[in-house]
Amino acid sequence: MWYFINRFFKRFFDIFLSLLALIILLPFFLIIALAIKINSKGPVFFKQERRTKNGRIFKMYKFRSMVVNAESMGAGLFNYENDPRVTKVGRFLRKTSLDELPQLWNVLKGDISLVGPRPSVTYELGDYDTLNSKYKKRFTMRGGITGLAQIKGRNENCWDEKVTYDNQYVDSFKKQGCWLDIKILFGTVFKVFKKADIYEEKQDENMSDEESAKAAEEEIIRIAHLPDEEEPQKEIEK
Repeated sequence: MWYFINRFFKRFFDIFLSLLALIILLPFFLIIALAIKINSKGPVFFKQERRTKNGRIFKMYKFRSMVVNAESMGAGLFNYENDPRVTKVGRFLRKTSLDELPQLWNVLKGDISLVGPRPSVTYELGDYDTLNSKYKKRFTMRGGITGLAQIKGRNENCWDEKVTYDNQYVDSFKKQGCWLDIKILFGTVFKVFKKADIYEEKQDENMSDEESAKAAEEEIIRIAHLPDEEEPQKEIEK
């Protein structure tokens, strides 16, 4: 019963805070949109298909921070330091996480929550239906703009570490409820101001961006489809 009450309040706060933020930040949206258009050719918003609760696919919105069709160039989904695909304005947007602001619309629509496991790109983990139980567990809750994995290291962590934190969040929300979301939101603000862990780390610095991205992508999919193993989940400190 307590869990369902917390789910209700979680959705209530999602709607209230995202709507309030969209109204307050509208002037900033217009300024950012103008800066993007002046700096590079292409649309203001970047739309990408992602997976949320139960593997449902939705279109997630971000301010465009890379050149058009960047996903099919260079390191693909990976973003290493000094990535040539990132525009001048985009570099600032990524450092300040302002590129994520349009996702408030996704929150309002109910695609994602303010806090939850970060939605994965549809093909990022390979075939969704054959994911092992560890990787599928993170999809039992609605995805989020931020989450435990983001305040525990962001892009510094490999995918397997992120999934471990995501699953800790799923378990701990049942006990701590919206109080846990509040702590994560404050932790996110602190992380953004520090501008920490913005870029992903290469497995081998001698590799090119393309080689590193390909190796990392193959390893993510391999681990996500390993046979199920019993892994004790540590509860988040209260």
